[in-house]
Amino acid sequence: MSVEMSKPVPRPGILDIAAYVPGKEHAPGVARVYKLSSNETPLGASPKAIEAFKAAADNLGRYPDGQAIELREAIAAVHGLNPANILCGNGSDELLGLLCHVYLGAGDEGIITEHGFLVYKIQILGAGATPVVVREKNHTVDVDAILAAVTERTKIVFIANPGNPTGTYVPVSEIRRLQAGLPKHVVLVLDAAYAEYVRRNDYEAGIEVVSSNANVVMTRTFSKAYGLAALRVGWMYAPADIVDAVNRVRAPFNLNAAAIAAGAAAIRDQAFVQQAVSFNQMWVETLTEALEAIGLKVTPSVANFVLIHFPDIDGKRAPDADEFLMSRGYILRAMRGYGFANALRLSVGPEEANRGVIAALGEFMGRRA
Repeated sequence: MSVEMSKPVPRPGILDIAAYVPGKEHAPGVARVYKLSSNETPLGASPKAIEAFKAAADNLGRYPDGQAIELREAIAAVHGLNPANILCGNGSDELLGLLCHVYLGAGDEGIITEHGFLVYKIQILGAGATPVVVREKNHTVDVDAILAAVTERTKIVFIANPGNPTGTYVPVSEIRRLQAGLPKHVVLVLDAAYAEYVRRNDYEAGIEVVSSNANVVMTRTFSKAYGLAALRVGWMYAPADIVDAVNRVRAPFNLNAAAIAAGAAAIRDQAFVQQAVSFNQMWVETLTEALEAIGLKVTPSVANFVLIHFPDIDGKRAPDADEFLMSRGYILRAMRGYGFANALRLSVGPEEANRGVIAALGEFMGRRA
């Protein structure tokens, strides 16, 4: 027996996939740490969601509702949708993976943008297909570049709108133009994880486009504005045929009972969500102005984070800033894996953390290199 066959071997391509690396959790040697690396809401979850989560403990011996009917109906009521066109997942990441599993195979291509969410590439490769990376324009999705990259092998296109880690967005007119230019067999996935934060008249998360087309899917999450990242709750809105296809490979009971209960309570409490959105909008503006005032470039953001670009000067680059901030207990997200070697992404945190990181970066930029 050859050495290569002396143990189980993954199919070709699997070990070439770079595993997803989440944001850091700890700063060694620092007593007080502010984690500003994973785009979590500083306001946490709605008290009503927490109450529903606790109540779910009374039925831990029972399987959850495999159709997540309570959650789907709550989502449908808030957004004015048909529950039959909603499918819930263990985070929107699961749904992104299932879409690749259903619509991609060997020889197929999936289009992603150069600064898009890393999970898209991972899931495309995991399905045995080929990711095709297209350039962005001014850190924003370029519709013409995507359309130019389409071939007879293209089966799926992923768009993060708003983008992560850029925080930029694509107007709905451009999304419509993209859909109109794609072959009808290509699935257009609109990942609207940060949609709740957007306050622009020309933005639409995807409901309108999905409702009027047979090849568009919108995915959403409860991990950001709703503060349920620990429970992994996501959902997608899609045409009936796509929902049916994904349902056929979805794991049974893919959402636990506590996630279903908390998610339903969270989305019904829109007053709490609006508090989180208002807090975020104020701090995105404040952080952007303050960071630019100390000489840093910030990509304009409509999400709950800002992308900070550092000078290309010895001692002042992003890795230097990352080390400096870590020593003071501020954990940001390095962006080399997203194509921004000289940038850090800063999530909006509690007021104390936001003011502290502004002061720390002011100190960093003011010191001698």
